Amino acid sequence: MRVVITGGAGFLGSHLCDFFIEKGWDVLCVDNLVTGAESNVAHLLSHSQFQFTKQDVSKYIEVPGPVDAVLHFASPASPPDYLKLPIQTMKVGALGTHNSLGLAMAKKAKFLLASTSECYGDPEVSPQPETYWGHVNPVGPRGVYDEAKRFAEALTMAYHRYHGLDTRIVRIFNTYGPRMRLNDGRALPNFLYQALVGEPITVYGDGKQTRSFCYVSDLIEGIYRLLESNEHEPVNIGNPRELTILEFAERVRSLVGTKAPIVLRPLPQDDPKRRCPDIAKARRILNWEPKVNLEEGLQITYDFFKRQVAGTGRKT
Repeated sequence: MRVVITGGAGFLGSHLCDFFIEKGWDVLCVDNLVTGAESNVAHLLSHSQFQFTKQDVSKYIEVPGPVDAVLHFASPASPPDYLKLPIQTMKVGALGTHNSLGLAMAKKAKFLLASTSECYGDPEVSPQPETYWGHVNPVGPRGVYDEAKRFAEALTMAYHRYHGLDTRIVRIFNTYGPRMRLNDGRALPNFLYQALVGEPITVYGDGKQTRSFCYVSDLIEGIYRLLESNEHEPVNIGNPRELTILEFAERVRSLVGTKAPIVLRPLPQDDPKRRCPDIAKARRILNWEPKVNLEEGLQITYDFFKRQVAGTGRKT
């Protein structure tokens, strides 16, 4: 079996590469390294079943030989990235999805789209089920990511209905683990980095907004089960354990053992007040739910970040 993973050198994509290699698949990792890093897959470069190609999937994708599955994970995914790269984010969501779907069509392969909980915007319903259509500001600064993914979902379903392509859509909620970038800009990397170097921990808004954090290995298992299923409509994959950002910051402070203060900054425009997945569908059709608790996952991620910070020469 052979899989093409776009965005395969990113945080989630690189873990998917590991997973499929361990399953015995041949893996072609495609990434332009704008937000991904070759270091994430460096340990695979000498593997006989792994191949890396540097390419922007917003341009035509040509892959020689047979392909059994195309997993489209290419896209900036953190607010600092997609706010800095708004047009590229829209292009990879539109043109990149179109090209990836075209590749799957040409190879008669399964297609899986990495969508996002951001499709729900700043939700008026919580937890968010797949049947909720969302509350998104299409012209706000975050709209470039939210609407790119919503368009990608619509295009994927159009290919399924019109061309009969065998498609899947996963809506990914907040995920964490090793290989997140120090400058990722999302809550967990920010908190861990700041705590490790003794800087004040920055919380936006009053800290009462909620998130739910899924450890990366749980997410990857859910994605694989979805790929192997017969479900074509979107499926939430995430951890339904909800906590406030302020509670999360306190957990990180306690784990690191820092006395650095927590400082409040203004909440960015359209930042969601609640984010929690309804995973009843994943439980029912995939027999999936997260296994790694927050304490265990945070410890593993902390150990990774500690090594990363030490590598920068900053004192911890």
